[in-house]
Amino acid sequence: MSSIDQFRAGLDATTLQIVDRLRQIIRAAHPDLSERIKWNAPSFALGDTDLITLGLERRGGVRVVLHRGAKPKDVAGFEFSDPAGLATWPAPDRGVIVFHGVEDVEARREGLEDLFARWLRQPPR
Repeated sequence: MSSIDQFRAGLDATTLQIVDRLRQIIRAAHPDLSERIKWNAPSFALGDTDLITLGLERRGGVRVVLHRGAKPKDVAGFEFSDPAGLATWPAPDRGVIVFHGVEDVEARREGLEDLFARWLRQPPR
């Protein structure tokens, strides 16, 4: 059993639905993405740089974190727009979105497809 399968096996039905739908949308956003377990959850990378990571919220729900790898990078000159306001941005290069049901994911699916695809086109610098 893969580490992704092991992670999935430990989830309740609602969380599993959210995680699996987000994984589908993220994987479709870039043909060269690899997926692995990092930071105890699915993480998606281009090469060796993790760029989108899922996480489980303590009070229920699933979080998506858009980032530029494990180590902080200089944000000078880094710009990324989120015109739909899907994420909260605690830093210019770190976006967080929380979902509490698969219907929440589906309601924002088109915006997420665009956001993830554009995020993955950004060089990590």
